[in-house]
Amino acid sequence: MHTIPDIDVPGSTLEPGDLVPDFDLAASLGRRVSRDGFKGRPFVMYFYPKADTSGCTRQACDFEQALAALNDAGAKAGLALVGVSRDPLKAIDRFAAKYTLTFPLASDADGTVVEAYGVWTEKSMYGRTYMGIDRSTFLVDGEGRLVRSWRKVKVPGHVADVLKAAAAL
Repeated sequence: MHTIPDIDVPGSTLEPGDLVPDFDLAASLGRRVSRDGFKGRPFVMYFYPKADTSGCTRQACDFEQALAALNDAGAKAGLALVGVSRDPLKAIDRFAAKYTLTFPLASDADGTVVEAYGVWTEKSMYGRTYMGIDRSTFLVDGEGRLVRSWRKVKVPGHVADVLKAAAAL
């Protein structure tokens, strides 16, 4: 079993106004995404548990349908979007192709970024506890500072909430 190294980062207690943790990840369609790559442009970074599962598929498809509205939301530079999971890049590429997802989906296979953002948490299902991604979304301004976060996201209606918050940028 792959273990995550203990790291001490401020991300687990991110508050509005905090600089979000740095990241540089391989993403779908041969892309890379990084905090520095979004410099000057606000972005939404959402974390999802597993590619091609029902909730994650609906969430990704909801974001894809709202992509034009997100690009128009709030800021002159438009709003970028990236989804992150611990899935290997090969699984992410299949997921993106299957649902024609045009925004980048990034692979955090070693778990460094999910740890830094405080979304790698203990979960339980059917009486069994395990570590997994807490479905979460972060709205970040063009300076790399957290504007708003959503934890323990319920998929229905979530993208509309993100759009409303982004319109205020």
